[in-house]
Amino acid sequence: MQNRHETGLIGIDVGTSGVKVVLISESGTRLAEATREYGYQQNKPLHVEQDPEVWWENTCSAVRDVIAGSGLSADSIAGIGLTGQMHSLVLLDRDGKVIRPAILWSDQRTQAQCEWITREVGLDETIRLVANPPLTNFTATKLLWVAEHEPEHYARINKVLLPKDYIRYRLTGVFASDVSDASGTLLLDVANRRWSREMCDALSIPMDWLPEVFESVEVTGGVTAAAAEMTGLALGTKVVAGAGDQAAGAVGNGIVRPGIVSSTIGTSGVVFAYAEGVVKDPAGRLHTFCHAVPGAWHVMGVTQAAGGSLQWFRNEFAQVEQTTAKLIGRDTYELLSMEAAQVEATSDGLIYLPYLMGERTPHLDPLARGTFFGITGRHQRAHFIRAILEGVTFSLQDCLQLIRALDLPIEQIRVSGGGARSELWKAIQADVFQQSVCAVEANEGPAFGAAILAGVGAGRFTDVQTACDTLIRTDEVIAPTPRNVSVYEKAYRLYGALYESLKPHFRELSTW
Repeated sequence: MQNRHETGLIGIDVGTSGVKVVLISESGTRLAEATREYGYQQNKPLHVEQDPEVWWENTCSAVRDVIAGSGLSADSIAGIGLTGQMHSLVLLDRDGKVIRPAILWSDQRTQAQCEWITREVGLDETIRLVANPPLTNFTATKLLWVAEHEPEHYARINKVLLPKDYIRYRLTGVFASDVSDASGTLLLDVANRRWSREMCDALSIPMDWLPEVFESVEVTGGVTAAAAEMTGLALGTKVVAGAGDQAAGAVGNGIVRPGIVSSTIGTSGVVFAYAEGVVKDPAGRLHTFCHAVPGAWHVMGVTQAAGGSLQWFRNEFAQVEQTTAKLIGRDTYELLSMEAAQVEATSDGLIYLPYLMGERTPHLDPLARGTFFGITGRHQRAHFIRAILEGVTFSLQDCLQLIRALDLPIEQIRVSGGGARSELWKAIQADVFQQSVCAVEANEGPAFGAAILAGVGAGRFTDVQTACDTLIRTDEVIAPTPRNVSVYEKAYRLYGALYESLKPHFRELSTW
């Protein structure tokens, strides 16, 4: 049982596959955590949706559990930080009720809206206004889709929110967001950290639909009586602005200074670099967003289906391993990683393109499709598993190469997410990146970063950098294996050529 006079900080991560809540002490010790998994709906091709009420119900349950499990009283919680999946569209009416299921970041239905923005606003002008090109993932394209295809819903809109900000509204009654998460809407003037009136006007989106934006460490409100009753939190507990999951995860990994870069493998994969100013890839292949560190920015490349590729394999082809894992108290992914480790680097010539949900960096192609190339009769299950790990890492290398081209320093690469729990996947990253990688001790992902932001907002730390220096410690360093570096370099070149060869066929396939 913890000291009841100790102060706690809560981080809430509203993810794609579930909500995770962590409660840490001011020294960074994890006091309790809880996860609630949920699914999503894919009722039509390219469509991916979730019910925001499911987020709220599971958040309430998880928060109650961490308070009960921490040994702290609710009054001892100094602050709450919010994070979650970026880009996903939540629409509320004048009564604060959800109008339709949220359209998720991974939903790919909005290619026509992207093309309309590119044609009517212009690619260069869009990047000038909001620092990023129009992509199917971004919130504004989803809003335009609703306007075109569901005018009856569009007519009822009073507020447009992101997932974590819907949870904020339910906790505090306040409509607010932060600059990092808002950067992924295609509506924020990223350079000036405010909504872009020019872009909103160009898309005929009323600015009063958008919540006020804050820096990530600013307090946006306090827990209401109704929310306190549902969550077990104390009335008035401070809720800070928080951050999108990638910026919050970066804080949790200490990516808060130049030279430190993260490679995160969750459902998606992200290579994330701190920037002291606004740095843009001219072709828009990298995202340029506001950082959760006030007055800073970041660039990041995104692989759509990173851990999602291995999750797909697990769900469809590893039922025996799932059953075995439950019986012996192990994780299914651990068993799959052990199987893949039996195979040599490059999987005997089997190459995987991880485009199960199209691809962002570097291709910006929602029509790309997952591909196994080079299958022969000698290939077994283990080859396919290892090829997935390698193909995802090649995609992350695409991101890293673009960051290097911007002359941003890369002195240390920190690996995190589910991929960092696999010794093999960490080693593959070091080999493909041709640079040592290290993990962070006891990393809890974006939820941990959100809790750090809560600590700064609650006045427990002077700034984000000081908080990270206090709370984050790096773990083992994994160096590249020289004999693997050269074979992966050769395989990576072929990996890149395969996409270019298949691109027209992906487009043809999309018309079937």
